[in-house]
Amino acid sequence: MKKIIKLLLVFTIFFCVLILGLYIWAWGQVVPSYEQVVRQTQSSSIQIVDRRGEPLIAIRDDFQQRKVPWTKLEAYSPTLHQMVLQSEDKRFYQHHGVDWFAWLGAVKDKLFSSTSRGASTITMQLVGILLPELQRQGKQRSYWQKIQQIAYAIRLEQTWSKEQILEAYLNLVPLRGEVVGMASGAKAFFQKYSYALNQKESALLVAMLKAPNAKINTLVNRTCLLIRPNSCDYLDVFVNNAVSYLHGTFVDEAKEGSHFARAFLKHYLSSIHTTDKTLKSTIDKQLQQFVSERIRTRLMDLFQEQISDAAVVVLDNATGEILAYVGSSGSLSSAQEVDHAQALRQAGSTLKPFLYAQAFDKKYLTAASLLNDSALSIAVDTGLYIPQNYDKGFKGWVSIRKALASSLNIPAVQTLTMLGAESFRNTLVRLGLPLSEEGDFYGYSLALGSADITLLSLTNAYRSLANQGYYTPIKWLSDREENRRITKRVGDNSSAVEVVQDTQGEQVFSPQSAWIIQSILSDRQARALTFGLDSALSTPFDTAVKTGTSKDMRDNWTVGWSSRYTVGVWVGNSAGHSMRNISGVSGAAPIWHDVMQYLHQETPSVFVPMPKGVVVEQIEYKPAIEPSRKEYFIEGTQQQSIRLVSSIAASQEGVGMISMPTDGTIIALDPDIPAENQQLRLEARMVNQQLSKQIQWVLNGKAVSQSNPAYIPLQAGSFKLELLSLSGEKLDEVHFQVRGIR
Repeated sequence: MKKIIKLLLVFTIFFCVLILGLYIWAWGQVVPSYEQVVRQTQSSSIQIVDRRGEPLIAIRDDFQQRKVPWTKLEAYSPTLHQMVLQSEDKRFYQHHGVDWFAWLGAVKDKLFSSTSRGASTITMQLVGILLPELQRQGKQRSYWQKIQQIAYAIRLEQTWSKEQILEAYLNLVPLRGEVVGMASGAKAFFQKYSYALNQKESALLVAMLKAPNAKINTLVNRTCLLIRPNSCDYLDVFVNNAVSYLHGTFVDEAKEGSHFARAFLKHYLSSIHTTDKTLKSTIDKQLQQFVSERIRTRLMDLFQEQISDAAVVVLDNATGEILAYVGSSGSLSSAQEVDHAQALRQAGSTLKPFLYAQAFDKKYLTAASLLNDSALSIAVDTGLYIPQNYDKGFKGWVSIRKALASSLNIPAVQTLTMLGAESFRNTLVRLGLPLSEEGDFYGYSLALGSADITLLSLTNAYRSLANQGYYTPIKWLSDREENRRITKRVGDNSSAVEVVQDTQGEQVFSPQSAWIIQSILSDRQARALTFGLDSALSTPFDTAVKTGTSKDMRDNWTVGWSSRYTVGVWVGNSAGHSMRNISGVSGAAPIWHDVMQYLHQETPSVFVPMPKGVVVEQIEYKPAIEPSRKEYFIEGTQQQSIRLVSSIAASQEGVGMISMPTDGTIIALDPDIPAENQQLRLEARMVNQQLSKQIQWVLNGKAVSQSNPAYIPLQAGSFKLELLSLSGEKLDEVHFQVRGIR
């Protein structure tokens, strides 16, 4: 008995000396501070916030683990606190890093029993996570690592508070698979925030601590032990549903806003050398959410018209900052991953404002100039280019104001013949539009939007019109972030050189021509010819807007600006299928209208006054093609009277112009059809769609008919067809060829 007492005394003395030695040794150990750990603990995703700091979206960039940003202790549910302490460290608030009672019990079980139990406190587990030298070698730590673990745990308790230790443990503890931290587990397995965890959910997360990747039956048993005496019925179903499905993806990026996030990160990370995990964007979260909701609502209304996708971009006129960027319709889209804000699509009529602005600056045309919206054919290398209007009809002689506002095609092509395709193409490139080919590649169809452009670049090009013709690049970053911008780093980290990107703009159009274009595109009367007075293009405040529809109704655009914002909308289908019965005013325009109304629900839009260099004249047309009105001119181009040439004026008195055949037509006779059954239709059309009756046709100098339309037999050869008045005055002339059998 005395020997046993002596042995216990010796052991006690040894144990006390050991503890004292460990505490003394612990004083000399260096552990990271709480602040260092918080600062160095990175989320597995980059967090993008909006312009006010509101969370917008997270994009995963660490594929070794799934972890949400650091979560404060008070953001975890009390139930989780209780269960963690119950399972891992019952005397957490009583010990100073090491639970010596639990340690002695573990030693006793090791020496005198076949069972074993753990004695690691939460503090000891935390230092095992924080310090690389304490990482397990295989399944267990070595004895030397365990001794170090005790010393570091004692030291950590001397420098950290209990709350800091528990908070760090909850943030850093590994769970099942790649998931790290209880807040990440709440999101991954239950799609909840950590403060909303109930008893059963908390118990399952705690059950993972001892062996995160244990079999489901083991997790069920451990969870049941934690929630007793409550019922464990159907716990196997609950655990299986929580851990078997790939819920880890819920920690990664959300679909909503992912298109903007990817584009933003690509721009940001290529421009700025940073390790920040929280990046501030220019997006307005509330506006972004509103735009997404309106896209879905409007597309549901257009479901029968075979439209499934849309994209919207909203820019701040003054800064160029992106306020909203929605790349698709989300779940309504057949290809949600496609970012239609930056997908190349045919421009349709959206390029016409730039065409006329250039013509105004070159003083080739004014807003009062007349062009003939009638059948047109232009000889090109491949044959004849014959443009048509959207409604397949013609409006006759119209002013540029009416031609642009009502989006007529023939006048636009005629304007491009004055400017040249290459010159116009170069202007579009200066506006940031991604035209990769030379002007000859697009030809005269460039006036009607044959080039592929992106919604983002097009919207910013329109912003230049809102800014008096001055183009600047889009801003992905706020002014504060822009100051940190780096486009090139030279040398190593210690001698890095920052080169700030030049974002200086360019005056593409004069303020005068840009203002006149704004006047035209905000003129309800001028666009009534095509769109009527009451349409989605009309707003109760100052806006200028243009629509566009590409070939076969594959793309539908509406782009316009107010005094503060430029909004671009595209609707269509990801696969490029044609839409039904849709134009710019019925497809994209309602979304544009909704967004503009939202932006100006409290702040009115009032355009800036007329700039210097623009003059106002009261104009009169002779004959009265259009009513007399006030019109705006670049100084030096003003007129008061616009008069048609004499032969055309005669047509106003009852004489027409040739609409069929068009000049340069080549006709091939069909050898399988009897020659007498092959005839050519001759037709003269009055200006403004009134048919002429008082004319005569002359073919190669020989009068052939006074009918309109008239039909003449075809025969091979080259022909000159003249249109004369009954008095003999020549009104028009075309040339054509007939090839084939004689």
